[in-house]
Amino acid sequence: MHRRRRTALLLSAVIAAAPLLSACGNDAHPGAAAVVDGRRITVAQLETRVKEVREAQRAAVPDESQYAQAIAQTGTLTRDTLHSMVLDQVLHRAAQDAGVTVSRKETQTMRAGLEQQTGGAKALETAWLQEYGIAPERLDDNLRLQLEAQKLAAKIGTETGDPAFWSVLSKASKELNVDLNPRYGSWDVQKSSRVDAKTPWLREVTATATPQTA
Repeated sequence: MHRRRRTALLLSAVIAAAPLLSACGNDAHPGAAAVVDGRRITVAQLETRVKEVREAQRAAVPDESQYAQAIAQTGTLTRDTLHSMVLDQVLHRAAQDAGVTVSRKETQTMRAGLEQQTGGAKALETAWLQEYGIAPERLDDNLRLQLEAQKLAAKIGTETGDPAFWSVLSKASKELNVDLNPRYGSWDVQKSSRVDAKTPWLREVTATATPQTA
């Protein structure tokens, strides 16, 4: 299990305590959940990815109460999915800049090894779905992402969890000029991570609504 968790490092790398960067005007990109290197990740594309996960959860957990529990445990699925979609492009750019490539054969080899560890193809798909919110049809893409991360870290002589590795991703984030729709938060270039936007207006309204005492 330790190996499986390590290979999925990037999926759990959302750093909640990161400083915020303001969004830079998605009004110029209607229908976009994010813009990366001038190209849109549309809201429709994001919703499709989320739907894939929900349908996989529905198929894996036919019991209504268990399905409701699965939904509750993945309440941030939309934001987490967008984070993964953006990070995939950031990592891919960083890998390209470093001359790192991942072949289909390497991805298949990694998958075969994980299937052996987890007890088969179905067991691996279920594990990735339950632990990381990855739909079965996106599993190979995610494994390619993990391999790119591992090979990139090896190329620069570090580990995927080290600051030097994230510094390389930060450089790629800057190159790609990531811009999130404010409804999904903002993108922290330094941490290469999505963060929730502050809502000062909410505190102001709450304070205004508080009854005054004599």
